[in-house]
Amino acid sequence: MKTFGDFIKNKREELGIPQRKIAAQLDIDTSTLSKIERNERRATSLMLNIISTELNIDLETVEFEFLKDSIHSEFNDLKFLKKILTKIVSEL
Repeated sequence: MKTFGDFIKNKREELGIPQRKIAAQLDIDTSTLSKIERNERRATSLMLNIISTELNIDLETVEFEFLKDSIHSEFNDLKFLKKILTKIVSEL
């Protein structure tokens, strides 16, 4: 599965934007962004608006990729994950 870090890195490289530019906008250092892109560190939900703007991706897509990766990395070993998520969505 493609991770959120992969998603950010691929889009950034596709646009030819250096890490230092995105890192500056996120108010983090380049090494922190590099760790996020390598999935050694997690992005925060506070970063999503900036990532959306800087990489010219609609916020819904950024949030989807972020949540998909977060759920997969934290809860993928749960036997009833899909069933529970479906139930949660139906209750929203």
